[in-house]
Amino acid sequence: MSFTDNLKKSLGFEEEYGRNFNTPAPSYGILDYGLDISSEFGDDYLEDFTISPEQPFYEIILIKPKSMDDMDYVFDQIVEEDNPVILDLSFLQKKGINEYRQAGERLKILREQYKAEAILLSQSNDKNLIIVTPNRIKLVKKD
Repeated sequence: MSFTDNLKKSLGFEEEYGRNFNTPAPSYGILDYGLDISSEFGDDYLEDFTISPEQPFYEIILIKPKSMDDMDYVFDQIVEEDNPVILDLSFLQKKGINEYRQAGERLKILREQYKAEAILLSQSNDKNLIIVTPNRIKLVKKD
């Protein structure tokens, strides 16, 4: 086995079946399991059948705002795009008390007017991490 074969195997792109590695993986269709839904629903049913997730995927954005313009971007992501954001407010905290307070006011508006949720993840000398999520994503804090 070559390096690329080992790499493919370790990443799950190629699976082993039996002792002969050249044997292709078996492919199973609906009819291989004894289910014949075409007789019940018609042949067109198999062509139009799609599965879509109930909940779309979220983009979780990690940002270290350096100005209030960055906080506006965070605000837009939560309110308009419905994306959760992880904020590191340490730069604004070191920059000055005025901008740090303004960032806190923006978070307060998000929580009160837009029902966003915010939880402090970590606070130290060099990090101040907060996760902020839109209303439709619920955060649960367990001790």
